[in-house]
Order: sequence, then C-alpha cells, then structure tokens
Amino acid sequence: MNEQTPDPALRIRQGMDYGEHGDVQEVHAAIQREKLEPRVGLEPLSMWLIVVYGLAVFFGGAYLGRYSGNFSGDGLDPLGGPPPAKKGASTQGPEQQAELSPHDRGKKVFNANCAVCHQATGLGSQSQGYPPLAGSEYTSGGSRRNAMIVMKGLQGPLTVKGQKFGSAVMQPWETLGDQKVADVLTYVRSEWGNTGGPITREQIAALRKELASHPASFTEPDIQAVPPDAELPGGEQGTAPPKPGEQAKPGAPPKK
Repeated sequence: MNEQTPDPALRIRQGMDYGEHGDVQEVHAAIQREKLEPRVGLEPLSMWLIVVYGLAVFFGGAYLGRYSGNFSGDGLDPLGGPPPAKKGASTQGPEQQAELSPHDRGKKVFNANCAVCHQATGLGSQSQGYPPLAGSEYTSGGSRRNAMIVMKGLQGPLTVKGQKFGSAVMQPWETLGDQKVADVLTYVRSEWGNTGGPITREQIAALRKELASHPASFTEPDIQAVPPDAELPGGEQGTAPPKPGEQAKPGAPPKK
C-alpha cells in the first residue's frame, strides 16, 4: 500500500498553535486592526472653512435683499398678480375720503372713553351714580360748565334734571388733548336732543390755561357758581349745527 503516515510536525501546524503566543489579546487586537473602517472623506471640516461659508451666505443674503428690485411672490404669478395702482389714485372709498366732522370725531371719542359710564344712549345709570347727558342742563346750557367738568373732572353728588346722583367720581379728561375734548363736547351737546352749540379747539386751549392753577376736580358747588348760560370765549351760541346729511332748519343763522 502507498498510504504514508503524515509527519507529526505538519499535523501540529494545521491549526493555530495558541501555545506559541503568550497573550491571546494581542491576536484579537491584530484582527480588530485589520477590520477598521476607512476614514477617507469623514474628516471634520476646518473651522476656517466654516467661517468662510458663513460669511458667503451672510453677504449673499444682504446683497440679494438690497438689490432684489422689490421682488415679491406676485412676480411668479402666471396671471400677473393684481394690477398696479395708478399714481395719484386713492385706495380709500368715498366715505373714507370725506373728512370726518367734529360731531363724528366726538362720537368716536365718546364711545371709547365715556359710554361705559354714561351709556351710548346718554341716559347714564341711576344705580351706579352716573348722571344722564341727554336733556341735561349741563349739556344743553352754556358751554363753560360742561367744559370745566370734562377738563378737570367732578367728584361728589350732583343733581341733574331734578334727580340727585351719588358720589360717583368722574376723572379729568384733559389728557385727551384740546381737539378731542372739543370734539366730544360738540358731540354731547348736539346728540340725544341736546341743543348746545359746537366747541372749538381754541376755546379748550384757552380754558386749559385758565384752569392750570386748579389741579383738583370740581364739585357741585363749584359748577353751580358758574352761570348756566356762561359760554367759553369765542363760542357760538344758539342751536347745535346740523348733523351730516341733515338740512339746516329754516331761519337758522349760517354757521361760520
């Protein structure tokens, strides 16, 4: 037979002889080093390169924002977007184009500041101590009394139309400014059937100087000391001016 007995030395070399290595961990470390993934292309960006990119984005955005030629999304509209407004053409309607009258301006001031107490109807509130303005002798009489009340306020009880109202305090409204005080007084004196005349900004400005040395609010005795028909200097007497859309009554004197 030709079968030969293998050499014992070769039989020992067929596998790994761990006996020849003192530390098995070195063998594992060598295997792990061979399996490391390549790092090409994964290096972190340089800080200088990040700064250069950031500056390029910043200055590029600033340049486009300044020299974009008022570009807007409407420029991509296939229909062309809304037609441009003609020069000199007003976008306001006829009612907005017309200047508001002192009566209408005063109504806005009243609704924003006075209606919460005196009510939009001008009837006030008996339970809360707020006197009415409709038909009041203080709103239909001379202009001086109600202008003093609005400018400096009123504290303590007050008798209106024969009824006594409690100790409700009315704050001074001189902070509104001369024009708004004049407008709201014009509205109150010509609304709800009242027949008081209009009040101008110049009259309120003159009254403001006169009352500069009177820091406190008025009381009923202070108001009663003023004649009921006392007018502010330069005021118009007689009936109130016609409201917008109304015709002046026959025989009424023309308003300046």
